[in-house]
Amino acid sequence: MTICGRRLLVAEDEPLLRITIADALRKEGWTVDVVEDGAKAMTLFERHRHDLVLTDLMMPHVDGLELLQQVKELEPSTTVVIITAHGTIESAVEAMRQGAADFITKPFSIVQLVVRLNNVCSFRQLKEQNIRLQEQLEKRFSFGSIIGKGKAMQEVFELIKVVADSDANVLVQGESGTGKELVASAVHFNSRRRARPYIRVSCASLPESLLESELFGYEKGAFTGATERRIGRFEAASGGTLFLDEIGDLPLSFQVKLLRVLQERQIERLGSQRTIEVDVRIVSASLRPLEEEMGEGSFREDLFFRINTVTIHLPALRERREDIPILAGAFLSEFTKDRNKPIEGFSDEVLEAFDAYAWPGNVRELRNVVERAALFCRRAKIGIEDVPPGLVAASRAPRRAPSRQTMTLQEAVERAEVETIRAALAATDGRRSEAAQLLGVSRKTLWEKTKHYGLGTD
Repeated sequence: MTICGRRLLVAEDEPLLRITIADALRKEGWTVDVVEDGAKAMTLFERHRHDLVLTDLMMPHVDGLELLQQVKELEPSTTVVIITAHGTIESAVEAMRQGAADFITKPFSIVQLVVRLNNVCSFRQLKEQNIRLQEQLEKRFSFGSIIGKGKAMQEVFELIKVVADSDANVLVQGESGTGKELVASAVHFNSRRRARPYIRVSCASLPESLLESELFGYEKGAFTGATERRIGRFEAASGGTLFLDEIGDLPLSFQVKLLRVLQERQIERLGSQRTIEVDVRIVSASLRPLEEEMGEGSFREDLFFRINTVTIHLPALRERREDIPILAGAFLSEFTKDRNKPIEGFSDEVLEAFDAYAWPGNVRELRNVVERAALFCRRAKIGIEDVPPGLVAASRAPRRAPSRQTMTLQEAVERAEVETIRAALAATDGRRSEAAQLLGVSRKTLWEKTKHYGLGTD
């Protein structure tokens, strides 16, 4: 059975060969039209717009090359295969240059013909799938995937529009869960580099010992366990975009190497002295403002200015509450569509709770809450009973807790954390990297705690 569409047109001036081809292809599942010259072929093609045209090169009135040109002008997506005798192979090659998918030399067997046509159609099918995938990627990472109507998000959209089609390096800053990776993706997929690779690197998840080999690659035998050559992320992203997520977690020793690569646009794989040119646009993201990292001496100032041609700051969800109902509705639509579960929306009580809640996990937390609520909802609308009890309680808590003689266990833990963090910061003169080491936590965890408790930067 054919895999290449519905209808095929055979243009062949030899009657016996024309009939033989038509009968064989009909048995393979094609709907076949046959004509004896190019002029009749074009008349028939204008009426039916065939998926594939199989044409002899040498025919009366209109030859195969002219038919190819007319078919491609009228319907560029149609696949054209040329049949040629040995003496006209040069002309067949010229037909390939003008858009023919393949040429088959006479004499040939019917089995050979069927195999070649199915191979051509498989390639066309793969090409169409790639086009659809690219369209889906562009849609997924267009501004439509970043939702917001408030002033803060409109400013973000404008910045993306301005910088996307340039080669300027972009730094995206914002709290965890605000959508920094979505912005990075939108910058790439709305740029002229959209058809080239988009490579993501989580700097926080790579140990220092692996950073150089992961980013720059290595040759076989460069170190124990290097059993084959490996292309690094920079080389893989050449021509496209490299997204360095949580760039603030890079150790100072590696920041020097990264700065050199960005300045010279060249890398060397581990174990090699050959210099490789790389054309890479850098989009970076950081949870914590890198200005604070520089102030503590944990991030190089020269690297900061190299990656920070333009900064896009993503506001926390609590800073754009007008977007909460829109985001919640979009997430609900996504989840109910995937699960074929009709839910009309949210009750007023739920929307009020959403508006009052602080959303420490930002958009990511809202998405998870809506997914959970959609899973448990058994009514037309999501009710307060479908929302996590902790969120409901937190949204109803007064802004200022009433005074009382005893503290809850949670309050006692928080007070102890505040005092311990303050003591560590005082002991290290406010240097958070050293304070985090003293406390046995990551710099990211310490920064989140200090922000949560409002301890400031001093």
